[in-house]
Amino acid sequence: MAKEKIVYVCSQCGNDSPKWVGKCPACGAWNSYVEQVVHKDSSARQVASFAVASPAGKSVPRPFREIESGSEERLDLNDGELNRVLGGGLVPGSLVLLGGEPGIGKSTLVLQTVLRMGNRRILYVSGEESPRQLKLRAERISHTPSDNLLIVCENSLEQIYAHIQNVRPELVIIDSIQTISTEVVDSSPGSISQVRECAASILKFAKETGTPVILIGHINKEGTLAGPKVLEHIVDTVLQFEGDQHYVYRILRSIKNRFGSTAELGIYEMRQDGLRQVSNPSELLLNSEHEGMSGVAVACTIEGVRPFLIETQALVSTAAYGTPQRSATGFDTRRMNMLLAVLEKRVGFKLAQKDVFLNIAGGLRVNDPAIDLAVITAILSSNMDAPLDAGICMAGEVGLSGEIRPVGRIEQRIAEAEKLGFTSIVVPRQSLHGLDTSKYKIQIIPVRKVEEAFRILFG
Repeated sequence: MAKEKIVYVCSQCGNDSPKWVGKCPACGAWNSYVEQVVHKDSSARQVASFAVASPAGKSVPRPFREIESGSEERLDLNDGELNRVLGGGLVPGSLVLLGGEPGIGKSTLVLQTVLRMGNRRILYVSGEESPRQLKLRAERISHTPSDNLLIVCENSLEQIYAHIQNVRPELVIIDSIQTISTEVVDSSPGSISQVRECAASILKFAKETGTPVILIGHINKEGTLAGPKVLEHIVDTVLQFEGDQHYVYRILRSIKNRFGSTAELGIYEMRQDGLRQVSNPSELLLNSEHEGMSGVAVACTIEGVRPFLIETQALVSTAAYGTPQRSATGFDTRRMNMLLAVLEKRVGFKLAQKDVFLNIAGGLRVNDPAIDLAVITAILSSNMDAPLDAGICMAGEVGLSGEIRPVGRIEQRIAEAEKLGFTSIVVPRQSLHGLDTSKYKIQIIPVRKVEEAFRILFG
């Protein structure tokens, strides 16, 4: 007879305790312990696993110089953006976790990717949708399923392993990890213990068989991946699919990648027939109709390793209710307040009684500090009601003393602005040290301080 036992598990790190505690001693999180009921049965307690023939003998320590370091053979997913974010493709035996908010397009991205891979035997395990729903989605995104794509709706991990043993696929998709449960844990699907146990078992299967597995995960209300934090440590790669549902653009970021760089990102456009790869996001994020309008400045920013130009829009008006409002969409509000203080203290523009609204066009969120110069320029342009020249863009970080600090990858920024037909670009003077500017046709304007940039831009 199995004995019931109550334990308390931290939802952040997975640490367990026989009693509830307010602060987790392992990770320091407050009020993160939740109650779990487990059945203790030593005779039946075995981790679900996939039966494979283990090599004879155990591993032995080897000198570091004897280890071969050949390049990993990667699986082409027929998606340039996804291949680049993964580091060149999917590594055999890797475990990839794709997370995102509900309705953002995670299942659509994975489904349209596997539909293009007609030459690979793929098993798609759906724990949330029926085969009819998946067929309707495939028809909506205008892809014809191949005979090599096999669909199964299953929530039991043991049954999934039975299907895998019969099918022997080259790639396994599990949608989603929160709906899968194993018999060795007596708790509901999606609980901390179930997610941790299933993910550890799937990782063991992937490494022993060399079969890559893609897990789709949910996002909780805090914006992080649902389940214990240890889930992100188990997998090899963590991808974040994000974007605003009211906009058409989606960004695929790599938060963790054991087989590639985390600086890469992919950009997609959500359409009626699925997700379309955006190879040149600058042309889509720029609006050519802002000529003659104040409060608009074009910034040359870099997300990951890709440069692109975006519009920074600002609106400055007199505070109607006494207390000025400060609002920013796609930009850090605290950094905007800092830049407003620099404008008032170092340049002399009084904005204390003005409402300031800032928006990054396209629904993107930008963390590159090189957008600072465009932000304060757009704010000043709206305050003075003086439009900027449509052929000018800028890149530069603004310091607290009013200086324009250097930014990285200045050559890529200048080349991107020149490719899109801009006539001039304002850059920090220190970023041009050792750079041959004669090879560029675009006019490069170096500046050292905010006042110098304003004199050039507004006369």
